[in-house]
Amino acid sequence: MRIRIVDAFTDRPFAGNPAGVLLLDSGGFPDDPWLQNVAEEVNLSETAFAHPLPAGGGADWALRWFTPAAEVDMCGHATLATAHVLHTTGACGGTVRFSARCGILTATANDDATVTLDFPTSPLTPVPVPDGVAKALGAEVLSAHETGPHVGDLLVELTGERTVRSLAPDLAALVSHSERGIIVTAPAEDPSAGYDYVSRCFFPRLGIDEDPVTGSAHTALAPFWSARQGRDDLTGLQASARSGLVRTALRGERTLLTGGAVTVIDGQLLTMP
Repeated sequence: MRIRIVDAFTDRPFAGNPAGVLLLDSGGFPDDPWLQNVAEEVNLSETAFAHPLPAGGGADWALRWFTPAAEVDMCGHATLATAHVLHTTGACGGTVRFSARCGILTATANDDATVTLDFPTSPLTPVPVPDGVAKALGAEVLSAHETGPHVGDLLVELTGERTVRSLAPDLAALVSHSERGIIVTAPAEDPSAGYDYVSRCFFPRLGIDEDPVTGSAHTALAPFWSARQGRDDLTGLQASARSGLVRTALRGERTLLTGGAVTVIDGQLLTMP
């Protein structure tokens, strides 16, 4: 079985967020324990598994995502990585429709070698800043928002870009404060640098201390910053060590996420289900 490692939300290798991608034969997914074991072995923030669906339905491929510790409802960077593999190998062209736990997602290849994902916009609900979050982050918190069922993160607004970049949170203390993880964000210090806001994402509950570039988080960051900056089309920089840019376009109940991807490893998985 062929397995690829693809760096997503970047235009160069060894940046962005790496994802494992396995394209399976038609006929369904292997048993969940096997999928989870592969994801644990790959040991990236997400490994995507996809298989083709019969023609004439509402989607072209079925898609699932696993962290080293659990299956998740929605993942942007591994969807981008999967679409990149489908497009670059000629398995699919144009727009690909994926059937996933969070609904139907589409991925469209662009002329500039990027891919645009069409994802559900995360509903934001303002909440009081939970006790202990500011202490766990080691920073002043301006506001907090829940991000809805498929994302399940706590979105936390901090005072500025330098604060976001310099965070060294107590990850063990963050585990109890959200269903999935914590998104921290602030406006760009210098918008002329090519991005409008910065973020970082911490998911210790899922076995991921810090995710390099999180597409699903941007379905919450897009409405958050569009409301504050008065524009629907923005660019977010996830300021992890690997870093990556996500172009976001708010379209009501849908959010478009655009970025590049690079295949860095193409090999064989020798253990079959």
